[in-house]
Amino acid sequence: MAVAFRANPLAAGEQRELVVEADGGSRGNPGTAGSGTVVIDPVTGKVLAELGLYVGIASNNVAEYKAMIAGVTKAIALDPDAALHVRMDSKLVVEQMSGRWKIKHPDMADLAAEARGILSGTPVSFEWIPR
Repeated sequence: MAVAFRANPLAAGEQRELVVEADGGSRGNPGTAGSGTVVIDPVTGKVLAELGLYVGIASNNVAEYKAMIAGVTKAIALDPDAALHVRMDSKLVVEQMSGRWKIKHPDMADLAAEARGILSGTPVSFEWIPR
């Protein structure tokens, strides 16, 4: 996934932003699942963190949520005051976390609640990146 980098550093008093790019998948659905995420400084383009997770036997959607949760958790640990911009190819996660789609499946509801708890007080935006 490409990231648009800022031409200029932050102005005085401007909030830092971190980009979280996350993806997950499973072989079978459900099946053996994993996810990965990177945290990027959009000013420099530098990758600040890379994470890979074995999710276990799970659906693609669970793996996508797990990737996003790992990414935002790491980004907040790196800079608790930063705004986050999450980029994913999972339309389901993006739309549910943005509040535009209802969450009907109990597993997704639990993961969304976990993510909202982690993100409480953190400015965050979600962007869907088509495959």
